[in-house]
Amino acid sequence: MAPRDDTELEDQPFLAGGSPRRSNATPTPRRQSSSWKVAGFFLLVTITVFGLILIPFGIKADPNHPLEKGHGHDGMGMEMGHGHDAPAPKPEPEHKPEPEKTEHEAVTKPPVEVTPLGARLRDTSEYILDQAWDYHAAPQTREYKWTIANAGLNPDGIYRPMILINGQYPGPLIECNEGDTIVVNIDNKAINATSIHFHGLFQNGTNHMDGTVGITQCPIAPNTQFSYKFKVDGQSGTYWYHAHHSAQASDGLLGPLIIHSKKERELQKIDYDTDRIIMVQDHYHNLTSELLMNYLKSGNENDEPVPDNALINGRGVRKCADFPGWKCTDHTPALPTLDLEKDKRHRLRFINVGAFAEFQIQFDEHSFQVTEVDGTDIHPAQFHRLNILPGQRYSVILEQNKTASADTVWMRTRMVTHCFTTENKRLTAELNAVVRYFDAGSKPTGAAPEPKSIEWPEGIEIICRDLDIANLHPVIEHTVPAPTDTLRINASFVIGDWRLARGNFNYHSWIMNATSPSLHRVVDTPVKKARKDLAIAINSDIFDESKEYVMETSSVRTVDLTINNFDDGSHPFHLHGHKFYVMAIGEKGYPPEAKDLNAYLKEHKLGVNPLRRDTVTIQGYGWAIIRVVLDNPGMWAFHCHNAWHAEGGMLMQFLVQGDEVRKRGVGGQNMKAMCKLDGVTSGMRPDDGLWFGNFDD
Repeated sequence: MAPRDDTELEDQPFLAGGSPRRSNATPTPRRQSSSWKVAGFFLLVTITVFGLILIPFGIKADPNHPLEKGHGHDGMGMEMGHGHDAPAPKPEPEHKPEPEKTEHEAVTKPPVEVTPLGARLRDTSEYILDQAWDYHAAPQTREYKWTIANAGLNPDGIYRPMILINGQYPGPLIECNEGDTIVVNIDNKAINATSIHFHGLFQNGTNHMDGTVGITQCPIAPNTQFSYKFKVDGQSGTYWYHAHHSAQASDGLLGPLIIHSKKERELQKIDYDTDRIIMVQDHYHNLTSELLMNYLKSGNENDEPVPDNALINGRGVRKCADFPGWKCTDHTPALPTLDLEKDKRHRLRFINVGAFAEFQIQFDEHSFQVTEVDGTDIHPAQFHRLNILPGQRYSVILEQNKTASADTVWMRTRMVTHCFTTENKRLTAELNAVVRYFDAGSKPTGAAPEPKSIEWPEGIEIICRDLDIANLHPVIEHTVPAPTDTLRINASFVIGDWRLARGNFNYHSWIMNATSPSLHRVVDTPVKKARKDLAIAINSDIFDESKEYVMETSSVRTVDLTINNFDDGSHPFHLHGHKFYVMAIGEKGYPPEAKDLNAYLKEHKLGVNPLRRDTVTIQGYGWAIIRVVLDNPGMWAFHCHNAWHAEGGMLMQFLVQGDEVRKRGVGGQNMKAMCKLDGVTSGMRPDDGLWFGNFDD
């Protein structure tokens, strides 16, 4: 599809009059429809957009914050200078747990994170982990208090409406030990309903805390409170949390989550001296509600919104001169810098918290060791280029290459733009940072000199895909169980009625029911006797297959999911509540039949101690075979973690051990009461019925 014309007159946001922008890479208003329903809807949308821009956002940007004055920290515990020095933000009070209350459990006071008077970017030094952390502390409850509210903020200099946690972006770090209990108390002061999903967590025994709207819960309505409470068991490593409602994560609702193991240093086969989090993401200057309206409309054949910029830990750099007429922080940006001590090893926990783009990350003149994938510790594997797609996490160990040309080198963070359908002429696809090594006992000051380092010779990837699984093997080796069942899943986009392109699994597209979650209907519907002895089968007794594709098991099953990607785009598929074995990935053709799989694995030297993860990428027209032990009772989503594809219907569900799920219930009456609150449906993606009967573009 040819790029849209960029010459038309644009309306810019946050100007007098407050009209939202239109551009070649963002949604344009649809032509007037003859249908009075469509016209009425768009009148309502217009009023809402004007309201979002003109009303106070609840939290205003703080002009006294260092960012507003042209200074702040970068996104990796980096210093992000802007041409002059300014005082660093004052550190927040240290929060220490209370003494142990019993032999088995201690309880911490809720971390007192004071919401700032004005919206601001979070001090990214919070994402540098304390090496004095006590991995062996007694299990305790770690409690957090979050206020979610709308605000205007400028992560890359350009102001846009956002949804913030405690007035800051990105969200606060959740850090705990395996065996701890997490409590997150949410006060939703935002305009729309929302939810929080803790990405990659098993939620053993607490399926109702998974945070998936329309599946395990109704959303948290505006001006209401809700608490997530769950125990972290059987896993450790790098995770994150994000909104799981109408792509709101890209509006600001996200943050990192780190789980420490008592054996963390033993499981990491390379010792390290520092530990920090690096979140990378694509960034849009428009609200996701506006972008979704354009993406889901009739006649749009899977034309995903192309981002405007890249961010590292919520920070990016754009020149205001490139955005005339936009409200923008007017400063001269300097280079983000990562200061690392020489002769030390540094653990960098990369998380792709974006909506759409794959990132390719590399350090000039340096290779590195990958030591963790999606919370699974692996034997060190050497790479010089890291490919990471939305939802995925990798830990790498970096130390100075003594033969490098200088003490400063580039860290290049690039979006793989070959996977974008259309062009956004405003896009800056690369955000580079300076890695500056310093001697022990000294501390670098001032702006880092621009590196003259030598880039790796090969060009950027043209295919969105994962690292080679043949080189990634877990430290804790599992004997892979034999499959009890094989399920073939065909993933595709199908153009249906009224020219609506929707994501499908086996030609079933998901349509969310926000006020009647799947889990609630399972518990409330009497089971047929015939379902009690099933192995794995479609549940069509409770669910309408045209809207919800649900596979149910009655007992523990080990299932080979053979996934064919019949789409030209890549898909990072994520399974809730479980990790799976990545048995094989193919770039073309068809996967082996079940009877031939063992021979195929042997021939390609696969299947022995295979990688375990929760998000796997299948490139366009490729395939994968993943083996999952469905042993965690609950209603679990399996979906593409491309936010636009998930909202477009590329989601199915696994009802694991249905009888046990029915016994456990939905988590109490409070979970059901949420579904009847005023505003519970606010912020939902547009209903497909909007376009029925409308043939206009």
